[in-house]
Amino acid sequence: MLTTEQLAGFRLQLLKEKEEIEERLEQNDHYGLERGHFHESMGELSSYDNHPADEGTELYEREKDIALNEHTDLQLRNINKALEAMENGTYGKCEVCGKEIPYERLEALPNTTYCKEHSPDQVISHDRPIEEGVLMPPFGKFDMDSKDENVGFDAEDSWQTVAQWGTSETPSDLAFPEERYNDVNIEPDENEGYVEDFENFVGNDMYGNNITVYPNSQHERYEESLDEEGIMTSFGDLPAYEHDPYVDDDK
Repeated sequence: MLTTEQLAGFRLQLLKEKEEIEERLEQNDHYGLERGHFHESMGELSSYDNHPADEGTELYEREKDIALNEHTDLQLRNINKALEAMENGTYGKCEVCGKEIPYERLEALPNTTYCKEHSPDQVISHDRPIEEGVLMPPFGKFDMDSKDENVGFDAEDSWQTVAQWGTSETPSDLAFPEERYNDVNIEPDENEGYVEDFENFVGNDMYGNNITVYPNSQHERYEESLDEEGIMTSFGDLPAYEHDPYVDDDK
């Protein structure tokens, strides 16, 4: 239970804080929000002769004023609510559970009428502007590589396709410089639009039958890379007992 002296100290603190807030809101006209259009707060009649960047800056400042005003109004409501609880003899008890609010909590936050467990501010909002979801690195919500079994052509693939024609980055920009400019790009050797190399020259019908190899430049490079590695597939060499069936058409 709070003593009479402690209760009087909290009342004096709340009344002083209330007076300061009301005086501040009166002096700044509720952060200038009692005026009409935000042009009035900066002495402008219209946006006609203003640079778009200046307009954006002023709009940001106006949004900040709205947030500060909402915060101050909430603070004032909480103070009035706490003073009302003092009049009713319920100050120092949680509105939800009715338990005593620790004195240390009242010292830090004298305008509260809730214990820590039942405070309405338990959840921290992580809501962010939708633009951040698009712009976040490296490619926002359009990067599908992190999703399992996804081979779609996403934003990263679009960037890789464009980057092959050149970017502003050079090997000297990297901590470990590459020998070729093409290697500066993000995953320059990654396949675009397909997973395995053979998907560019192997096809089948809609039932998975009649597998056919279509010779092209991709097929030639694939065969050359296998020959250089001395293997028969890009997945590694085959076991010895599978060598003959793999290469002998008669069997």
